[in-house]
Amino acid sequence: MRQPSYAASIHPRWPFTIHRIRQDMQSSACMSIRVSRIILAAKLPLILSLGLLLGACTRNVPLFELMSPEQTGITFANTLTPAETLNTYVFRNFYNGGGVAIGDLNHDGLADVFLTGNQVSNRLYINLGNFRFEDVTQQAGLHSAGAWTTGVSMVDINGDGWLDLYLSKSGPPGGPKRHNELFVNQHDGTFVEMAHEYGIAFQTLGIHASFFDYDGDRDLDTYVLSNPVRSLDDLQPAPNLRQLPDPDGGNRLLRNDDGQFTDVTTASGIYSSKIGFGLGVSVADLNRDGWTDLYVSNDFFEHDYLYLNQNGTFIDVGTSATQTMSLSSMGGDIADYNGDGWPDIFISDMLPDLPWRYQSRIAFPSWPAYLKSVADGYHHQATRNTLQLNRGPLPDGQIRFSEVSRVAGLESTDWSWGGLIADFDLDGQRDIFVPNGIFKDLLDQDFISRASNADSLRSLFLAHEEPILKLLEQVPSRALPNHMFAGSSDLHFEDVSQQWGLATPGFSTGAAYGDLDNDGDLDLVINNVNMPAFIYRNHATEHFPERGRLQIKLHGKAPNTFGVGAQVSVWATGRQWYTEQYLQRGFQSSVDPVLHFGFTEGLDSVIIQWPHGERQLITDIQSNRRLIVLESQ
Repeated sequence: MRQPSYAASIHPRWPFTIHRIRQDMQSSACMSIRVSRIILAAKLPLILSLGLLLGACTRNVPLFELMSPEQTGITFANTLTPAETLNTYVFRNFYNGGGVAIGDLNHDGLADVFLTGNQVSNRLYINLGNFRFEDVTQQAGLHSAGAWTTGVSMVDINGDGWLDLYLSKSGPPGGPKRHNELFVNQHDGTFVEMAHEYGIAFQTLGIHASFFDYDGDRDLDTYVLSNPVRSLDDLQPAPNLRQLPDPDGGNRLLRNDDGQFTDVTTASGIYSSKIGFGLGVSVADLNRDGWTDLYVSNDFFEHDYLYLNQNGTFIDVGTSATQTMSLSSMGGDIADYNGDGWPDIFISDMLPDLPWRYQSRIAFPSWPAYLKSVADGYHHQATRNTLQLNRGPLPDGQIRFSEVSRVAGLESTDWSWGGLIADFDLDGQRDIFVPNGIFKDLLDQDFISRASNADSLRSLFLAHEEPILKLLEQVPSRALPNHMFAGSSDLHFEDVSQQWGLATPGFSTGAAYGDLDNDGDLDLVINNVNMPAFIYRNHATEHFPERGRLQIKLHGKAPNTFGVGAQVSVWATGRQWYTEQYLQRGFQSSVDPVLHFGFTEGLDSVIIQWPHGERQLITDIQSNRRLIVLESQ
């Protein structure tokens, strides 16, 4: 195989497939026959005919096919059982659910799946191919019964080229596994826990952690997202609270000093106060100056933080760079959705999209209360998803965003958790997937009205030995569909959840994407509360054989072996597809490190700006391939 001088290799990862229809008395099904070594020049008419036949066969199947546990071998369900002493009244994050991570942990060329559990053990499923997975949790040393895990971050922590696992912990205090855990890959299918050795074994109400190089020294630092231990009922908005560090919890920025992490939170300008109830941290180079910036999504009354990196220290410019933020920010994603080369920000909130739920769930603050919140420094916040369109630096040199969620048509998705921006149908436009649902809807206004009646509460507590559990039985529990919004060239999004096969009702939280079957499109794995995980197989390459695709796998120099922070631009006929390599995305989750692009034009070139390093230009690119790019030594 040819090895170009620019240290890139092109691998045909997706063999052509012939599909024919076999009909019998009971069913009709598509049969697949693999054809290898097809010479395109000689077989082009045949391929076009097969494409038409393939389309006729596969378009009866939705774009995303929900695979059963029997089909995949993934039987994980994040089952939660409340008790009188541990429930959503005692522990506010009880139903926040778990995360998902996708990546090749054993170097066999197939993306594996890791799901976190709260009251059940985490599970690692090794990819066997053909959408079959094997549970290897026990033999890998990853069984976690008795530990409440929330977020999962895949990262090469020691620069050996193998993905490791960093797990955020929460729940009741105590127990040998209550601290955040770091499982270092031993290259033999097993992992060793080493969080204390690296200095990141925190015992907090952990949410997630993101890994990136914030100071330009080429190793990966981390932002550890945690919630304050103190009850929200004890807090009232007041000026300047965010400047007061919380000694019992709070967020942390940690610098990697040769494998030992040093807390540089205060010195770097990062807030860690008792009002920062963060549910997501997203990273990107928002102003394209070569330094990684941060966006922290805060629930409740505190505004989100938009930290611009000032060559190793940070300044929060959120209130000057945006006009409005989400009020109950639930995490999100950052990506260039309109193709102008500037990363945009999507943050999910809790605005219902159904009129009856809107009327039964939403209680807006009074106008005087809103004005006081703004005056006290909490910025303009609205109960809706926000899509911050990056306008780039203006003449004054400052970065600005326009909040366009209502123009784009994706402001309301109900009780949502994060979001993922990617091209799921390979049409060259980025789409947005939003997980959705809460198992017990404590915001239901009818329930709140009943539960606020003192006489009724007194009677309930006198009549039952476990009154809290009895009260929880009255809280509404309704499964909700997830949302998928298809992007378009006019910046408007269309809700295609039902059309694409993604509207199965559930209680979804963390989600991640990756190409689980190496066919060139992005599959989805979704962690659900009290029901099996959703495993969705994407049929985009079969539905749209005329659309091109390109995968890029980055091999960076140690210690940043996955090229975290690299900026990649794919060019075709004057159009740009821009993306940045960061693995932690959405809510409590990590996506596959392999980058994906869909397009309808022929490719011109790929430009890779390595983090704090060289720029590489790659030309003569063929579509429908995986491009493996090595950073120059």
